[in-house]
Amino acid sequence: MTVTDSVAAPANVTSLQRRFAQQQAAFRQAPYPTLAVRRERLARLERMALHHADEIERAIRKDYGHRSSVETRLAEFTTLQLALRHTRRHLKRWMRPQRVSLNWRFLPARGEIFRQPLGVVGIISPWNYPWQLALLPALSALAAGNRVMIKPSELTPATSHLMGELAERYFAEDELCVINGDQETGKAFASLPFDHLFFTGSPQVGRQVAQAAAANLTPVTLELGGKSPAIVADDADLDEAARRIAFGKWFNAGQTCIAPDYVLVSERRLKGLTQAIERTAQQFYPRLANNDDYTAIISRRHRQRLIALRDDAENRGCRVIELGANAEQLEASGKLPPTLVINPHDELALMQEEIFGPLLPIIGVKDGEAAIDYVNQHPHPLALYAFTHDAAYRERLMTRTHSGGMAFNDTLLQSAQDALPFGGVGQSGNGTYHGEHGFVTFSHERSVFHQARRSTAWLMQPPYRRWLMKLLRLI
Repeated sequence: MTVTDSVAAPANVTSLQRRFAQQQAAFRQAPYPTLAVRRERLARLERMALHHADEIERAIRKDYGHRSSVETRLAEFTTLQLALRHTRRHLKRWMRPQRVSLNWRFLPARGEIFRQPLGVVGIISPWNYPWQLALLPALSALAAGNRVMIKPSELTPATSHLMGELAERYFAEDELCVINGDQETGKAFASLPFDHLFFTGSPQVGRQVAQAAAANLTPVTLELGGKSPAIVADDADLDEAARRIAFGKWFNAGQTCIAPDYVLVSERRLKGLTQAIERTAQQFYPRLANNDDYTAIISRRHRQRLIALRDDAENRGCRVIELGANAEQLEASGKLPPTLVINPHDELALMQEEIFGPLLPIIGVKDGEAAIDYVNQHPHPLALYAFTHDAAYRERLMTRTHSGGMAFNDTLLQSAQDALPFGGVGQSGNGTYHGEHGFVTFSHERSVFHQARRSTAWLMQPPYRRWLMKLLRLI
């Protein structure tokens, strides 16, 4: 794992192990928190976010250089608040043992599924949504009755440091704690024998996390990313598709794991869609250099990586369109302009790695079937977007493609639905969370069999009767 720390004095491995042992001991003392205890912990988590929203927003803005205040409120606070409300509303039902039907031959016995807390959960969170993507899995883990340790990203030092301070103020160290440390601390964190380890980040680091967890047989949820396509079908309204693709792509300047990574459209509509997206960018982000609604790139290194992707495409013959300004004009602000790359070749780095920035490739294909074939020739994405009202084509997309999630006629909003599971498939990750799906991820669904006082089970016990074999043959 690449975990370098500029947040605070690094927590050494001994301190990390001490905190882990504290949480283990605390869980053993209270292995099944009551509904009241869980709700009270969620209430503290809510106060921790809402009472300090201005401080958190300032910390995130400091880390980014510039972060749209509206985007911070939407992504970091509103999403968390809605998830907390949903969890409080349904937690009692989620905790209730689930009755199941048994085979009639075993009646009057009964069976149930008992959702039991796992123990100590580790969460490794990324920099792009530093508050939401640390605390959304944490709220699911707390709701399920677990103790939680969070390792936030080193690329958002101000936010990570504040998160650590607030966690100490609102939670006992053996309930929820935040670990800020150097590379060795990060490696040690992933290597702890957690009862579950939850990681959000790149596939490259995800592999290392999974390898570290495997040594302890620790179950891992990996929320990765990949290249999420948007398909604009022949029946789609180009202006409507352009607005919704532009929103999903340039929210947080494209630094979103489920942002549309590239667009597929029939060749005859490529020019029309390109022009519609250009018009939309002008409407969304006028006077780009001084536009508070448009977010900066997280670091100089990431900005240079994106510029290199753009230059490589341009130098190899692709048409590149920077919208509203050029990169050089925005250098002092740390921003990169919304940028279209028309018909990039598959072998370009732009098309080989997740972009995670405001560059948007638009690719012309023969038709809707060719778009499906293109998607299927690449690793399964975290999200798939399709703009169409054709029921038959929607059915083909649902049955012939694979992705972590899918949305028709919009982008991003599927991730804000607490009733829908969020997660990847294949190289875009494994496991899900959000709502009840998160509660189940951080629970052990324990099967429980209750034998009745009066039972016929004795008929199956030795010494075996001859008629039993005859009966078994009939069954």
